[in-house]
Amino acid sequence: MKKTGIAILIVLVVSLTAFSAFSAENKSFLQGSEDEVYYMVPFVSGVEYWFPVYEMFKQAGQQLGVKTKYLGTPEYDVNRHLAVIEQVLARKPAGIFIAPINSDPFIEPINRAYEMGVPVVTFASDSPNSKRISHITSDNAREAIFAADTLAKELGGKGEVAVLENPGQDNHDRRTQGFVARIKEKHPGIKVVARAASLQDPQKAYQAVLTMTQAHPNLGAVFMPEANSAMGAGQAAKELGGKIKVLCCDVNQKVLDLIKEGIIWGALNPNQGVQGYFGMLFLYLAKHSDLIDPMNDYKRMGYNPMQIPYCDNGLALVTKDNADDFYWDKYLKRRGTKGVKE
Repeated sequence: MKKTGIAILIVLVVSLTAFSAFSAENKSFLQGSEDEVYYMVPFVSGVEYWFPVYEMFKQAGQQLGVKTKYLGTPEYDVNRHLAVIEQVLARKPAGIFIAPINSDPFIEPINRAYEMGVPVVTFASDSPNSKRISHITSDNAREAIFAADTLAKELGGKGEVAVLENPGQDNHDRRTQGFVARIKEKHPGIKVVARAASLQDPQKAYQAVLTMTQAHPNLGAVFMPEANSAMGAGQAAKELGGKIKVLCCDVNQKVLDLIKEGIIWGALNPNQGVQGYFGMLFLYLAKHSDLIDPMNDYKRMGYNPMQIPYCDNGLALVTKDNADDFYWDKYLKRRGTKGVKE
């Protein structure tokens, strides 16, 4: 049976099924065991981005009656990340939720996990040639279109824009390429007049924007596919009089502070909670694939019938009007939990 992308309908069905499972009338339906432990294993585990992902991963686990754990590496190191995966596999987990640093090195351990009966769901980053059950991420093409259309509207349909890039990282490349293509295709009154590689470095972004404006004094906006460059670009825009709108992807506390101050105009932020919540649901369903008996060849071919190859977690536009809703510390205080420490 050929794997195909799953439309919104499937995600909706899973959502409704999960919702009914957690109702008081259906306590025995989709209820796991405390012996089941599901692990979330991102790279650079101290990065704030992962925390709200795990918060909803953990909540789904609690609703399903299973345990969850958060593990990772303190540094950006493929070998260390692979070593953590080996440690997790040695514990015989019920499932693994992973953001692999690179695609290919993780094919073998993911495939081995599959053969062991341990489903793996990837998120944010992927290992598409592996036997992972599902991949949950932002649709980078949709993000790019949204970014281009948003800036075009803010500029009144005419003007000059620039792009800061991080060449070589797949999701970042998709965002910048898609942004440029959308501007050219749908917004003839706007021109992309400059591009520079800031490489997620605030200082390089700062210098790049200053250089760009020397050649293009009418520059109206700068787009970048990540958050770090926005801090430098925003500072440069401020020093140049605050007329350049800075739009980035992803947020952290510093970026949020700069958005509230008006130094950064806005950011596109993925719905991390959806990543975590559906990640846990997809792992649980794959672990308990006997819940369904579909009319296909899964028994003959020996594959897990509960596969949902792709899920788009959605996004939000963060501006000074709603930035307060995206602070991790405020979110944690509101929920009254200990975050990744539990």
